[in-house]
Amino acid sequence: MQGISASSLDAIRAEAVRLDGADHDYDSLMEAVGDRPFVLLGEATHGTCEFYRLRADITRRLILERRFDAVAVEADWPDANRLNRYVRGDGIDLSARAAFGDFQRFPRWMWCNDEVLRFIEWLHAHNASCPADSGVGFFGLDMYSLYRSAEAVVTYLENVDHEQAVIARQQYAALDHVGDPQSYGYEAASGLRPDCRKAVRERLVELIRRAPDYLACDGRRAADEQFFAERNAHVVMSAEAYYRGMFDSRASTWNRRDEHMTQTLFALQRYLREQGRAGRIVVWAHNSHLGDARATQMSEAGEWNVGELVRERAGAGQALLVGFTTYAGTVTAAHEWDGPAECRTVRPAHADSYEGLFYRTRLDRFYLSLRDRAADALRTPRMERAIGVLYRPQTEYASHYFMAALPLQFDAVFHLDETRAVEPFDANERRAPDEVAASRPSTT
Repeated sequence: MQGISASSLDAIRAEAVRLDGADHDYDSLMEAVGDRPFVLLGEATHGTCEFYRLRADITRRLILERRFDAVAVEADWPDANRLNRYVRGDGIDLSARAAFGDFQRFPRWMWCNDEVLRFIEWLHAHNASCPADSGVGFFGLDMYSLYRSAEAVVTYLENVDHEQAVIARQQYAALDHVGDPQSYGYEAASGLRPDCRKAVRERLVELIRRAPDYLACDGRRAADEQFFAERNAHVVMSAEAYYRGMFDSRASTWNRRDEHMTQTLFALQRYLREQGRAGRIVVWAHNSHLGDARATQMSEAGEWNVGELVRERAGAGQALLVGFTTYAGTVTAAHEWDGPAECRTVRPAHADSYEGLFYRTRLDRFYLSLRDRAADALRTPRMERAIGVLYRPQTEYASHYFMAALPLQFDAVFHLDETRAVEPFDANERRAPDEVAASRPSTT
């Protein structure tokens, strides 16, 4: 066990801001944001109620006080775009709940949960009170939606250029008649079906080349629809490469995904600024995507992530990276991929982890700027826990821990000793807690 010096605990206690559930909990964070155009809000799991709630509370303040005009999340572009249309008053959905209808793939609970629903309802009401064309958007950064994005491109072209829609269907033909994107990737990588790389690239290039013609109709909606179609074409190109790359190495697929999310983030900022907006964006994604990979074991495996790329490409002081950690509680997660959502018991964190160290401060829940005295106390690498959509407590050390230097990974962190599973709003996904439980260890 690593030693935990009294000075380390004292430094954390001296710098930490304890949380009491009020808006002023975020005052220090808001000061740290300053004029930065990017605030990246992580999560240690994909199924913790408090992480969603804190991010929503912070985001509301960023929108109201710091002119942030977009929320970008770890979700597929077409799924989130239906929510974007709803919150901007452009969609056909009559309720926020209905606007989640395109979230159909595993894991639905990541976005179809009570906390996100409440935030979407608030954002819709906020935008309704804003001047026309000044509302805050809600966008997806991810790229798993190979088929749905291809169909979205064709649908857009059918409305503006029928001849190009026919060509697009031909270009995307090699993607058709496959059970799922992974099967396409296997067959393409194995030479069992035609390679679609050149065709999907040509479709994107042609869409961009013809944009001036498609934008002949002035107005925000025409510009939005063209931008949405271009991003879907980017998704098709990235997803096609991603699914082929699944049969190469983890690093290649991880890097391709985070590169795509980063490109989408910067493309969104450029588009907002072209529309005369501030182009300030808050991002919601897992800690593993938003903390700087260079400060973790990921870099040893040749992996990079959004946090690292944004710091590099936006420049010094342009992004605030914020992590979230928990010591114990419950989490919504599955036993296996594509399995049902379950309320799982989270075991108390390893004593040598950052989470274990934070628990020993006896502060319960707090915000900590990872600068100055606290940074010095935490700079020695420790274990950090990451739970995604799967939780495997029986192999927790191997499955969920990695080494990291927290002050280099994030600019600040929120820690909560005990957290609860996020509640899916789909009754079919609600399950009773499992039987994996453990009592808290003594801290003496």
